[in-house]
Amino acid sequence: MSVMDMIRPGASFKDNLAQLPPIAGLARIDLVDRAGAVVASIPNEPGKQGSLAVYHYLKLCFGALDAEAAEHGLAVFGEHTADARARPGAHPNIDRLLDVVATGDALQIRVVGQ
Repeated sequence: MSVMDMIRPGASFKDNLAQLPPIAGLARIDLVDRAGAVVASIPNEPGKQGSLAVYHYLKLCFGALDAEAAEHGLAVFGEHTADARARPGAHPNIDRLLDVVATGDALQIRVVGQ
């Protein structure tokens, strides 16, 4: 998958999620800062699988989580992005995208298989 294969996100996260590649076989995704430290992990478990799918998709399309990838990720999260903006802390995986857009501090996305 590449930037050419990106979806055109609509307003519904559920509809966007249905267009993303499967996450079977993934244990988690680690987000790594410039110093090489893991700053966050998204496990493959109920309640986190939507975020895991979005970050996996961003890795496949963009290779890393820079401002452009984060903007696209915010669109993929659909209606949840507006809720995250209204309630900081309620959606930490969306908050992270908002932070990357605001600061320009890119993160590496490390996919960990099972």
